[in-house]
Amino acid sequence: MRMSRHLSASLFNKANRVDKQDAIDWLKSLPSESVDLFITDPAYESLEKHRKIGTTTRLNEWFEIFTNDRFPDLFAEMYRVLKPCRHTYVFCDQETAFVIKPIAEAAGFKFWKPIVWDKVSIGMGYHYRAQYEFIMFFEKGKRQLNDLSVPDVLQSNRIRNKYPTEKPVNLSEILVNQSTERGFIVADPFCGSGSVAEASVKNGRIFWGTDTSDRAVSLTFNRIVQNTRYE
Repeated sequence: MRMSRHLSASLFNKANRVDKQDAIDWLKSLPSESVDLFITDPAYESLEKHRKIGTTTRLNEWFEIFTNDRFPDLFAEMYRVLKPCRHTYVFCDQETAFVIKPIAEAAGFKFWKPIVWDKVSIGMGYHYRAQYEFIMFFEKGKRQLNDLSVPDVLQSNRIRNKYPTEKPVNLSEILVNQSTERGFIVADPFCGSGSVAEASVKNGRIFWGTDTSDRAVSLTFNRIVQNTRYE
């Protein structure tokens, strides 16, 4: 089902929205300093390389690859749209981490560290099979995390046999609760399966997102509806 609409604030008592649009074009449509947190997982270029040699799933049937040459525009727009003293988390592999760190810093972000997502079980691959993924942690201005006892290695079982590259909701919830307060706006320009959307609305945050895939937009929309708390 093709779907590109805003959830009605009057119906759901929250201004959640999910659109079908290219990530950079969507960001350009948002006002400056309007978002409190970015959590996102671009379909980075190295995924296509791994797909061609058979070490990851057939992703091109699900979404378009976001090429490395587009990251400067992406980070420039995210920096513009993000409010001062706010955080950004970007999921990526070890290859893409080296690509995006200097690009994000050139856009104005401060890089703190890569958070390691330990997926508990191994995946596909060669030369030591993959069991982790990076979450690159960036900051605009200065903001303290809500819980300073949380470690920089987060364990959460990988999602299997669902939307490719889907992230666990409990993993996204840690990031949401670490970097925002209730009523803050969490945005994801590559919303995919909608796990960030679910983590946000379950915890009283507002979600804004977009994707170029009809399937992704529909999945995200449905997860917002199913997890919105009526007040």
